[in-house]
Amino acid sequence: PGHAEITPHSASPRVAMMTTSHMNGHVTESDGGGSGGGESNQEEPQQWHREMAVDCPGDLGARTLPVRRSAQLERIRQHQEDLRRRREEDGRNRQELDLNASIRLKKLSQNPKVGIDNPTFDPIEGPVGPMGLPPNLGGPTLLELEELLMSLKQVQHCLSDAQSQEDVELVLQLVQKTDFQKAFNIHNAVAQHMNRPSPPFPHTDRAQGLAQEVQSMVYNSQHKEGLELNTLLSSPHVQAVLLAHDCVAEQEMQLEPLTPDDHCETLTQWGGETVKIVCIEKARDIPLGATVRNDMDSVIISRIVKGGAAERSGLLHEGDEVLEINGVEIRGKDVNEVFDILADMHGNLTFILIPSPQTKPPPIKETVVHVKAHFDYDPSDDPYVPCRELGLCFQKGDILHIISQDDPNWWQAYRDGDEDNQPLAGLVPGKSFQQQREAMKQTIEEDKEPEKSGKLWCAKKNKKKRKKLLYNSKQNDDYDNEEILTYEEMALYHQPANRKRPIALIGPPNCGQNELRQRLLSSEPDRFGGAVPHTTRNRRDVEVSGRDYHFVSRQAFDMDATAGKFIESGDFEKNLYGTSTDSVRQLINTGKICLLCLHTQSLKILRNSDLKPYIIFIAPPSQERLRALLAKESKNPKPEELRDIIEKAREMEQNFGHLFDAAIVNTDQDKAYQELLRLINKLDTEPQWVPSSWLR
Repeated sequence: PGHAEITPHSASPRVAMMTTSHMNGHVTESDGGGSGGGESNQEEPQQWHREMAVDCPGDLGARTLPVRRSAQLERIRQHQEDLRRRREEDGRNRQELDLNASIRLKKLSQNPKVGIDNPTFDPIEGPVGPMGLPPNLGGPTLLELEELLMSLKQVQHCLSDAQSQEDVELVLQLVQKTDFQKAFNIHNAVAQHMNRPSPPFPHTDRAQGLAQEVQSMVYNSQHKEGLELNTLLSSPHVQAVLLAHDCVAEQEMQLEPLTPDDHCETLTQWGGETVKIVCIEKARDIPLGATVRNDMDSVIISRIVKGGAAERSGLLHEGDEVLEINGVEIRGKDVNEVFDILADMHGNLTFILIPSPQTKPPPIKETVVHVKAHFDYDPSDDPYVPCRELGLCFQKGDILHIISQDDPNWWQAYRDGDEDNQPLAGLVPGKSFQQQREAMKQTIEEDKEPEKSGKLWCAKKNKKKRKKLLYNSKQNDDYDNEEILTYEEMALYHQPANRKRPIALIGPPNCGQNELRQRLLSSEPDRFGGAVPHTTRNRRDVEVSGRDYHFVSRQAFDMDATAGKFIESGDFEKNLYGTSTDSVRQLINTGKICLLCLHTQSLKILRNSDLKPYIIFIAPPSQERLRALLAKESKNPKPEELRDIIEKAREMEQNFGHLFDAAIVNTDQDKAYQELLRLINKLDTEPQWVPSSWLR
């Protein structure tokens, strides 16, 4: 069945709702009728399982609904009161029976002055601390075994009747037994431990991860303090301490997910089923962060969103049925009515729930995964998103912090830089789900246009032909369309002072990347350099091997090319030329920054090496501006040539934009040069996101 979620828009003082129908987590084909994505029929809304985000924005919490006790809640409380009265009556009856059956107690009541002072409870002399205790004493006074024996013997001598002396003798024999003495010592040890002050609550359970981030920032630092800090953090003993801290902190934070006393949970029985009463304190500026859906007459919690009051409390769970909220009966209501009820509630929220029948394992502390998006996503255009208002919009190249993958189809995430402004996590497509629907979309497109020229995914009958057309020079020479791009796991990296990242400039012809590279080389030759290329042509008299070129035989060149040592290579006038990773590495080892102007086909080879390149896309400006820039270089391109340059840039960005670290639109050579220099300088001062595979 389809689902719909409704969430309030806090921008309007009046409650506004948007309903979105979808097929939750499944790609299904329509039978032809209606609009795509399964819009709910307004005449028959009950046929859909509707899911709604029940948030309480600040401007919707202007008043609190009066707490009205429903009949069901009254019955539960009446039942609890009856049980309490019965227990009190049973206790009083037992007390009267015990008092009448004890001859010694009757005698003591007749003569209250008869008794013995117990020296253990003598008044404390000296200064008195809080609660009447001496200073530095946080618990009850513990009685030693010898003191207990001495007190019992003293009591035995003071008793006159033989029966009492016999009773004390039995107690003495019990105290002298080995098993009793062991139990007595255990009692004292536990009592002493229980009265110790509690340890402080941990601030984090990822101290080891923070230490690794610090290490990556000071790695190969030239400063003495940075080297000492790196050595200290990388030592096995410190690593072991941090690991032990994280293990203990993780357990502590799981055992106490909340510090406020306003969150509580009570289980009771009613009508043969377990009912859970949950109290949650919800501030005005913190959304509840839960979605509900209708299942027949029931209202079921379908999703707990990270960052909301529900997730912080840890008391609401997916699959719980909501019976009442603050005394208002919920069963039998539509999710829209539930929205209207919760829109005006804030402060203490009391839920009466039937716990989910599905028992879940205890929550595991999830590690935050940082990924780079390789596609654009707009939830308003996605008919499959469970809650359109909770969907997180992002663009290709954005860094996302994935904080929950409980739902494999829809992850919960924050966009980098928006954590403080985004109280609730947003929903983004899971990797497998995104791959499946993109594969289905491509299959549908193939079926519609099986004979289209240049199509990389050809008819399924001819798989060999598809592999031959892996790189089509007419369309895009080097894009592997068989790879469905979704996300790439990332990590922060700060380049060492003595090992600079190579700068790769990418762009279509006549966009100025070669001129920018040459300007950097000539302006700061001590800082920037170019890799020495390999060639199979003969050396000229003025050339020096290793300075101008690495002169090699064709056989040696072919062997290196087969071994994948060249970032890019080609032939010119029957001679082979190429730039190898070894040449780039040699220049980096001298402390210089290697500048490269590459074709897009070379990016995969460069990124798969250990060089950690920083890739900058040089994009053309508008057609008129591009004509003016080329006119300064005494070039007069035709209009179709200008359109080809802009179209080529669009294709490069579409097919390879996920590999770019930055982009510069070259509207002016001086401004583009300053922006390029700023990006290069930033690599020395700020850590950058790089594929996590580079750091393994």
